[in-house]
Amino acid sequence: MTQTLPERCGVVGGGRMGAGIAHALLLAGCHVTLVERDGEAAAAARDRVARAVEGSAKRGLIEDAGAPMARLTTVTDPAGLAAAGLVIEAVPEDVDLKLVTLRTAEDAVGPETVIASNTSSISLDTLAQALARPERFLGLHFFNPVPASRLVEVVIATATDPALRERAVTWVEAIGKVAVVVRDSPGFASSRLGVALGLEAIRMVESGVASAEDIDAAMTLGYGHPTGPLRLTDLVGLDVRLGIARYLERELGPRFAPPDLLVRLVEQGHLGRKSGKGFYDWSES
Repeated sequence: MTQTLPERCGVVGGGRMGAGIAHALLLAGCHVTLVERDGEAAAAARDRVARAVEGSAKRGLIEDAGAPMARLTTVTDPAGLAAAGLVIEAVPEDVDLKLVTLRTAEDAVGPETVIASNTSSISLDTLAQALARPERFLGLHFFNPVPASRLVEVVIATATDPALRERAVTWVEAIGKVAVVVRDSPGFASSRLGVALGLEAIRMVESGVASAEDIDAAMTLGYGHPTGPLRLTDLVGLDVRLGIARYLERELGPRFAPPDLLVRLVEQGHLGRKSGKGFYDWSES
């Protein structure tokens, strides 16, 4: 067990992101408690983590899946977080939901436990209002898919204890990822830039400048991006992109106003890979 990470960690929310974060912590040697809303969701979250751990075993990154999975506990009661030294909130991008989740997590843990949010866009200062001890709070923004992505944004809120910055960076390094440290601001660095590029790409499709495939090829072949902005929008989820764009529009102005095409596709249920169709056809994936 690495000495830089707490021995016991918690993750609240076992969707794609939460399961990926739990996977990363398990592979780093942590005992992980994953909290979900009910038994069915907890079982589904455990299956997601198991598939990720088994994938790591098949790739030779770990000897077998048994030992990491033995360190995973899934619960529906936040009281299961009591022994955790670090708790990461990974529920959907809804301010009210995150406020309630963070307040509940803080009530369940000790005064020294660090609480982090995996929010991709919401101001940490806004979320810190839920907490009695905001100095123990910061952002740890993981990227999708977590097992393949090397980056974690460490987001420092106004009230964050300055000493927590370096601790968080060592935690990110301990799970084999690279930390970038940013000051709290809507969208931080990655989402703000990534959404700006994605929205402009959607506007280009909307006005007939080029096809989604050709716009993406321009960025992957011309600029070396690993994935084009429209394919990435499909992977993230068009509904997620729309929610972030609307939030950034409110906070930063009309340059983040979502294109009509994005709004229409979401209204039609074309959310990207998870629905089978977005800017690309994922029905055979």
